[in-house]
Amino acid sequence: MLQLRNITITHKKDLREIVRDFSFVLNPGDKAVIIGEEGNGKSTLLKLIYQEELIQPYAEYTGEIIRGNQRLGYLAQELSDQQKQMQVMDYFYEIPQFLDQTPKELGELARKLGLAPYFFYEDRKVDSLSGGEKVKLQLAGILLTEPEILLLDEPSNDLDVETLEWLEQFMQECPIPLLYVSHDETLIEKTANLVIHLEQIRHKTQARHTVAKMSYQQYIRERLGNFERQQRLAQKEHSEYQKQMERFRRVQQKVEYQQNIITRQNPHGGQLLKKKMHSVKSMERRFERQFEDMTEKPEAETAIFAKFSEDISIPSGKIVLDFNLDQLTVSGGEREQILARDIHLRVQGAEKICIIGKNGAGKTTLLRCLNYLERADGGTVALRGEQIFNGAEKRKLKEKELRERRLHFGLVFQGFNLFPQYTAFQNVKLPLALMEKERVKQGKGSVLEKSVDETAAELLEKFG
Repeated sequence: MLQLRNITITHKKDLREIVRDFSFVLNPGDKAVIIGEEGNGKSTLLKLIYQEELIQPYAEYTGEIIRGNQRLGYLAQELSDQQKQMQVMDYFYEIPQFLDQTPKELGELARKLGLAPYFFYEDRKVDSLSGGEKVKLQLAGILLTEPEILLLDEPSNDLDVETLEWLEQFMQECPIPLLYVSHDETLIEKTANLVIHLEQIRHKTQARHTVAKMSYQQYIRERLGNFERQQRLAQKEHSEYQKQMERFRRVQQKVEYQQNIITRQNPHGGQLLKKKMHSVKSMERRFERQFEDMTEKPEAETAIFAKFSEDISIPSGKIVLDFNLDQLTVSGGEREQILARDIHLRVQGAEKICIIGKNGAGKTTLLRCLNYLERADGGTVALRGEQIFNGAEKRKLKEKELRERRLHFGLVFQGFNLFPQYTAFQNVKLPLALMEKERVKQGKGSVLEKSVDETAAELLEKFG
């Protein structure tokens, strides 16, 4: 059993409470999901439960966490820089329990996770694995330690449909308690039997949480139903209050008028009006107390949405992108793997194109080739009819030339995480700085020569 008592988590930078007075018990059989908007403390709460040191750089907490002697297994959103640079076999060699496993036991674990039996001994760099392979790599390492509670931070990120179905089944059949963060409603509906909802209301100045021992669908139904009932009741009470206040104001104005016009020759009438005004003041205090006890209108968190201007338009027949590539390849250890051949992609007008395929098929690698962040020998890229890259001739337009011609790619990195020590504006600028760094290096070598934090600070100073 995992127990949390009166947990409050506060950001060190702005002293904002992201979780307030949170108590919760995770019992055997529970599959609890933590939901909420970005920045509400879901991942921070999970890190805190696993290991307090993980949040020390940017947050502090009060309260009590009772883990007992239970072993916790934690699946992070992102591997560390050091882990990414390891070979797969070295990643597992660092787990003491790995060396105690027999080939038969490792084969059974690989089969359970949908991995090849030789996966544990591959010489590929961890960073070259697909999103789904990285999730399975971490899960394999966690399961080797035989945890008694699993903590999963957005486990469905970067997974293809087949791996998502595998993950759903794995979580449904998992015999130990689960506590996980997810935005995937389908995964939540199929796996969760307990919902923890973290919110930031009143313009993100007040933390609120809800713990509901029920399915996600039932929670959403009951939440919406309660909101509607509370809204109707609050409107009715406010309407009645306004009517009462209107009657009160008429009485008050009448008494005040009579007080103003009464003469000194009528002391008895003055005494009566004074008593009457005293009653009016008592009535006013009673209404104020009544207002404080009225049902509040339900307050839901306001989500942040981004949208493109309606003024942006591209003629439907205009060729925006013309891409050709003889071979899509990826390096893996000492060998180069061919993922696809003879790729021809032409995008016209405002087409919206989705690239699908299994994890490891080369979807992200293809996007990086389009933006020539990945080597694309034998390929060509043309934007709006102008060739900006020719792999065979080793020729491409420089960044300055692209800006002058107003030819731009917008690429959102798959593995980019926010840095809590930087402002929102700096976090927006950082991907642009990272892209510039990769282009300067012409796609050769590691993206980050230093630690992530050092590189971020350096890039923000230079480009921010």
